Amino acid sequence: MIEILRLDHVLISIPPNTRELAREFYVEKLNFQEIEGNHPHGAIWIKAGDIEIHIREEAIHQTQSVRHAAFQVKDLQAAKDFLVSINVEISFSTLIEGRDRCFFRDPWGNRFELIEFIKS
Repeated sequence: MIEILRLDHVLISIPPNTRELAREFYVEKLNFQEIEGNHPHGAIWIKAGDIEIHIREEAIHQTQSVRHAAFQVKDLQAAKDFLVSINVEISFSTLIEGRDRCFFRDPWGNRFELIEFIKS
């Protein structure tokens, strides 16, 4: 079973070479707060209320999009064990300090991330 605590973030895709236009729109025009840092794949992270939006450049015609919703879970290992038990493939990505995470896709190719924050 996957015990979801909350929606953590949504990753949206923008066309290549539009990163600064995205920053201008989301940060300057919409007044969302940018989360400073060296984020994976040059992504821009912003706060919209208590949810983050991660913005990443992606080729328009890419067959397996990296767009996804990310859920904070109570026990990531239990969630991974459950996914394996129902024959759902798990994938991994770059490391992010303070987070343990994995990805999976539903039968239609939609991508989801599961996150457990690591207590220090």
